[in-house]
Amino acid sequence: MYLLRSVLLTFLLMVTFVSSTHAQSEYKYSYMPKKVYENQLFPVTLVGISETETPTLTYDRSSPIQPLFSTPLQVKNGNDVFYTFYFKAGKTDVRLPLLFISSSTQEISLDKQHISLATLKEDKSFSGVLAADMKIKNYQVSNFDDKNHIVNLSIEAYEANIEDMVLKELSDYGVENIKRENAKVKAEFYAVLPRRQKKLTFSYFNTIKQRYVPIELSIEVKNASVTTQSDLNPKVDAFERLKRYALMAFSLFFILMFIWKRDFLYLVLGVVSIITLLTFYIPHKKICVKQGAPLYILPTETSTIGTRVENKLDTMILTEHEEYTKIEYKKGIIGWIKDEDICDN
Repeated sequence: MYLLRSVLLTFLLMVTFVSSTHAQSEYKYSYMPKKVYENQLFPVTLVGISETETPTLTYDRSSPIQPLFSTPLQVKNGNDVFYTFYFKAGKTDVRLPLLFISSSTQEISLDKQHISLATLKEDKSFSGVLAADMKIKNYQVSNFDDKNHIVNLSIEAYEANIEDMVLKELSDYGVENIKRENAKVKAEFYAVLPRRQKKLTFSYFNTIKQRYVPIELSIEVKNASVTTQSDLNPKVDAFERLKRYALMAFSLFFILMFIWKRDFLYLVLGVVSIITLLTFYIPHKKICVKQGAPLYILPTETSTIGTRVENKLDTMILTEHEEYTKIEYKKGIIGWIKDEDICDN
């Protein structure tokens, strides 16, 4: 009887061990990088069998190392399901914590993982961005002031640390409106650079090709209709002054021709010229701006905020562009406000 019980207990232990081993083999890491670089975004993928319900995958909450998204990207291939998490490396080796996998049929975990931190070779034009791919979808160059241009870049990249982008030779730049969707990231980058500079050059490190990829952009103002400073200010625009002088000359010419020729056509043309000239001297419409309203550098959704209106402000409209209005906040400080920041009364 004792022998039978011993055999039965041994059999149960073997079944339990086999079941546990089988459960563990259902999930395993299918991709784990051997090395990463500082600030690099990298994927980690595990594969499991297809189940009727989606299992819950959670990294040990007590660890400071956590994925960018708590829910992994899932891709099904036959009976297999691939789960991809994205992490960002720091300044030391990456130590992934335990991964707990829970479903109605089992509770298992995958062991901790260690990924070595490698060092990049120095590149003088390196922007600090590491990516599997990076593209400048479009860019715009505008006049910032009488000495500088401002460049706005629309960037699309994959597995990229766009938030760390820097241009070492410039002092005024920034990243805005970052939107991530798993590996894909979109962002807007702006930089203020001297007007004498004709090219903007920088590089990023391609983590697939394992090399630096240079990017070069020509600096040329193509759309002056959305510039931010004096080019859109009717009070100081040289072209506006030229039109005024021309209208003065025409008005005087037509009046003199009417006196000489006594032809009412010249009188009509003279009156029209004078009326048109007077429109340039009609005071600009005044508006009230709400306290705390952001003052944008450009009249675009992705523009950086130059400053904020400290107190409720009454000021003149300099010009308008779609749902934005250009104002002079203080002497020498000109920018764009959204129409929603105009006082109701």
